[in-house]
Amino acid sequence: MKAGAVDRRLLWVSLALMTYGLLTLYSAGQTDVPTHAAGVWYRQFFWFGIGVVAGWIVFHVSLRLLEWLAPALYAFALVLLVLVLAIGTGAGTAQSSHSWLAIGGHQIGQPSEFAKVATVLMLARYLSSRREPPRSIRDLLVPGLIVGVPFLLVLKQPDLGSAIVFIGIAFAMLFWAGVRPRLLFMIASPGLSLLLAFNNWTWGIWMIGVTALLVSWRPYIYDALAVWFVNVAMGAIALPLWHRLAPYQQNRLLTFLNPEADPRAAGYHAIQSRVAIGSGGWFGTGYTQGPQKRLAFLPEQHTDFVFPVVGEELGFVGVMVALSLFLALFLALLRIARRATDSFSSLVTFGILALFFTHVFENVGMTVNLMPITGIPLPFFSYGGSFFIICSICLGLAFRVAWDSRQAGYPDI
Repeated sequence: MKAGAVDRRLLWVSLALMTYGLLTLYSAGQTDVPTHAAGVWYRQFFWFGIGVVAGWIVFHVSLRLLEWLAPALYAFALVLLVLVLAIGTGAGTAQSSHSWLAIGGHQIGQPSEFAKVATVLMLARYLSSRREPPRSIRDLLVPGLIVGVPFLLVLKQPDLGSAIVFIGIAFAMLFWAGVRPRLLFMIASPGLSLLLAFNNWTWGIWMIGVTALLVSWRPYIYDALAVWFVNVAMGAIALPLWHRLAPYQQNRLLTFLNPEADPRAAGYHAIQSRVAIGSGGWFGTGYTQGPQKRLAFLPEQHTDFVFPVVGEELGFVGVMVALSLFLALFLALLRIARRATDSFSSLVTFGILALFFTHVFENVGMTVNLMPITGIPLPFFSYGGSFFIICSICLGLAFRVAWDSRQAGYPDI
């Protein structure tokens, strides 16, 4: 394969994000007190090398072979998720979870990261095999199972952040496959009903609105009845489900609403993150000079809360550069998905876009208290081997789709 056939836009924005991430990790390790962040930047170089090799290998694999292997890769991912429930360990801000596989006390990776890519491949295979997009809830049973099984296994760990990523992937790929927005709203409504059920007034207003929409839209009668009754059921199980959440997950959700209610414990992360970002102003306190970071007031500053390091030291300008690079990545992936030579390749690329977008949205949102703290990494910035390798594999897939489309006659403009 010729180098000139590689999608240049995706290449340059990927390299820019990786470089920005490595520079941020270097700064995260420059502290005045001992922290776990010290030295992570040069260890990330090791994962950078492994990730480049993994992405290069995937780039050279035919998408037709991956389409054929999708069921096997998906089944293997489910086996790993079941295995991690039995012998998995916790790490970082979620020591009580079972998200990591370890050998001899050394953590070797998070199966949930591999499961995200395997689910993208499997869902793309199923949706691309259909002659027309799903038109009813009955048509969505198989896609629901494909996404729902890994979603529930990851939620059982419990890893709410990664579980949400599966939901983001599912809705994005269904939309790209041609599912009508009305149908997507109908299947999303029970989740919204669950969130609103903690207040009787809001839930009652929500149910009136859902009922009115179902009457107005006139879907299939069994679809309308199923949606309505499931919304009612979500309202009934809201409180029992709340009590089944792990204590640290309950605390994260409560402190999302009011971090100051427990400023020294559950709300500490959110408060320190906001202080770090807010103190950066327009141009920041200077590269490596952030006081919140240097004094280790900012928790997990090399993993889940690496984004506040950018805000504190490089200010609004540095934040906008980072977000602009992510936007450029999303637009590059969208262009590749639109120019793909077949529906499977297009769906895979859009699923990768959804994976990256959900991670960025969740991570940045939780650092500015717009989302609950879920302990999810920021692509190319957060320290970690398994996630960085998965990100590189995703890029390798996107590069392959772009290369195939160039061979079919699309110019690289």
